[in-house]
Amino acid sequence: MLNKNQARQRRGRKTRARIAQQKTIRLAIHRTNLHIYAQIISADGSSVLASASTLEAEVRKNIGNGGNVAAATLVGQRIAEKAKSAGVTAVAFDRSGNKYHGRIKALADAAREHGLQF
Repeated sequence: MLNKNQARQRRGRKTRARIAQQKTIRLAIHRTNLHIYAQIISADGSSVLASASTLEAEVRKNIGNGGNVAAATLVGQRIAEKAKSAGVTAVAFDRSGNKYHGRIKALADAAREHGLQF
């Protein structure tokens, strides 16, 4: 029987396999209790085109806590801006098996509002 983390990893693997088959650029999310990270990864998976997280100096001075919805919204905004400057407009959303609610949803909504399509 799978525990909670193994089930999340299984869901994440299935998503990544589907995205790899489509050969599209992906927006990968990693969430911890204290921080949230976002990366735009090339279609072949060989390079990171843009990244944003709550560890960045500009983000840290605007937020007190990296583990909340406000922080995730700010990271979503920054990843969309960095993707645009890297010439990326459309991505596949890889939530790494996490549920689409709370911080994951906030990040996705903010990225969509600032011009990223997925």
